[in-house]
Amino acid sequence: MPIENILLWVAVLIFVSVVSSKLSDKFAIPILLLFLTIGMLAGSEGIGGIYFDDAQLAKSIGIVALIFIIFSGGLDTNWKDTKSIILPGVILSTAGVLMTAIITGFFAVHILKFSLLEGMLLGSIVSSTDAAAVFSILRSKRISLKQPLKPLLELESGSNDPMAIFLTVGFISILTTKNMGIAALIPRFILDMSVGSLIGYFMAQYIYCILHQPSEAGI
Repeated sequence: MPIENILLWVAVLIFVSVVSSKLSDKFAIPILLLFLTIGMLAGSEGIGGIYFDDAQLAKSIGIVALIFIIFSGGLDTNWKDTKSIILPGVILSTAGVLMTAIITGFFAVHILKFSLLEGMLLGSIVSSTDAAAVFSILRSKRISLKQPLKPLLELESGSNDPMAIFLTVGFISILTTKNMGIAALIPRFILDMSVGSLIGYFMAQYIYCILHQPSEAGI
């Protein structure tokens, strides 16, 4: 496909997405539902006829988009509201995700007849909430939640992905590696979460210093 056609299709999809976002705010329709509909209509089986099967590229685009979504959500979150609910937020984003994975896993074992490890893997994959969906719903003008429920949900939805990713990768390792038990995930969990937390903290401090450093014009 010529580059001109690609740019045209990208512009059309962006325009339709913007219009859909406005319709979502006006009629209280979930924006993700509209985006899924646009994607299906634009795909190879829809009226758009766009064929796309590059899973790696889709993953990369999704990760980049999620980075911007969570970064924007963090900037818009009031630290004074979040400071008091850090502990319950962390518990929800770790132990809550683990409980969701276990409950979903046992459901898959008893109802779908999966093996135990396969059920836990399925539960791990679907255990985290969609940060983009939660931020979109909570930032809607039609949603009004009492404090501290709103910042708690924002904190949990923006910080539960590491636990879900850890569980997913961990159960994949158990399924594909011989003589590896669930107990082997404990030291890996401690290492991954501690190192990841330190890196996230220092990066946040670095970005904060950049955003709040005095400009040359104001000196």
